[in-house]
This record gives sequence, structure tokens and C-alpha cells, in this order.
Amino acid sequence: MPRKPARRPGRPAAAAAPDLRERLLDAAIACFCREGIAGTSVRAIAREAGVTPALLHYYFGDKAQLQQAVVTDRILPAVALLREHLLANGDDIAGMVAGFVSGVGAAVARHPWLPALWVREVLCEGGALREVVLQHVGPQVPALMAARFAQAQRSGEINPDLDPRLLVVSLVGLTFFPLASAPIWRRLFGADDLDFAALRKHTLALLDRGLELPA
Repeated sequence: MPRKPARRPGRPAAAAAPDLRERLLDAAIACFCREGIAGTSVRAIAREAGVTPALLHYYFGDKAQLQQAVVTDRILPAVALLREHLLANGDDIAGMVAGFVSGVGAAVARHPWLPALWVREVLCEGGALREVVLQHVGPQVPALMAARFAQAQRSGEINPDLDPRLLVVSLVGLTFFPLASAPIWRRLFGADDLDFAALRKHTLALLDRGLELPA
């Protein structure tokens, strides 16, 4: 029988290519969450994925292009999912808040690494993804929410003592922070029974009275 032509070194079979690319992105995210983007080498990502550095270079070129692929293929779709939940309730403020909380839950359920990467690479000084959030995420979610809160405040729908911008910050703090720190507080309080459904219920109950106009 005729022999199959030899493949180029480092190049995967066509059938394996899509799955392998996803595996390389998974490996990159795992390393980024554990060691930080700046502290992660291409060699470390290749080792995490069980491939050679040459194969990783074949798919992504270099670390900068791999980082951009993580943003494009993983982070921005997660933000888009959150935004879908946010917009699902139209202009209703209570619905928008509930949509944000449930959207965070949906995004993290699909992308469990999101809170840890957000803390390390956005909140920490020098984080490699801070500009991504400011330029690409900010207009899609935080700025949109702040504008809606401000409009609701002008219409007399929510407490006039609230700052619409800080209200967005508070919502982030009530969702992403508990999820990012879950391994700590679950162990501290022996709270393995508290899942996201419990967090969602707690957050909405906490916000309910604060969003009302004073009597």
C-alpha cells in the first residue's frame, strides 16, 4: 500500500486541530491563573498541555498572540454572555440587576477560571488585562449599567443618595469577589452548602431595600 505523506514537524493532523487548539487555550488560562500572565512562559503552557513549545508556536506564533487569543476566544465571549443576561429585561432596573447577577453566574459556570483571572490580571497593579477591561469590557457592561442607573435616578426610580457608578462597583463586589474568594470563605465558615443560587438570592435580597426610595 502507498505510504501516507509525512506531516510537517509539530503540525497536528487536521482532525485533531480544533480540539488541540482549545486544549492549548485551556492550558494557557490554567497557567495564567496560577502564575500570572507575566510569570508564565510558552514552555510552561506547552508542558501544561502536554505538547512541545514548537507546536504551541505553530498555533499561536508567540506568547503575545496566544494572550490575544485568550482574550478574543474566551474572555470577550464570557462578557458577551453577561451582557445578554443584562439586556434581557429591557429598562427595568430591578430586572437589570437580577440579570447582571444571573449573568455573572452563567459566565462563571461556563468559565470557572474567570474570577481568579480577573483578580490577578485586572485588579492587581500591572495586570496584563487591565487595558482590555477598560477598552473593551467597560463600554459593554459597566458604562451601560451606570447610564441606566443614572437615568432611573433622574426618573425618581431609585434612591437619590446612591452614586450610579459606585452602584456598578458594588454589584461587581457582591458577585465577582465572593466567587473569586469562595475557596477561602467556604473553608472559613464550613460553607460548602452555599452555591451560586444561594449567593444570587443573598445578593438580590441585600440590594432590594437599598434600591428603594426612602419612605
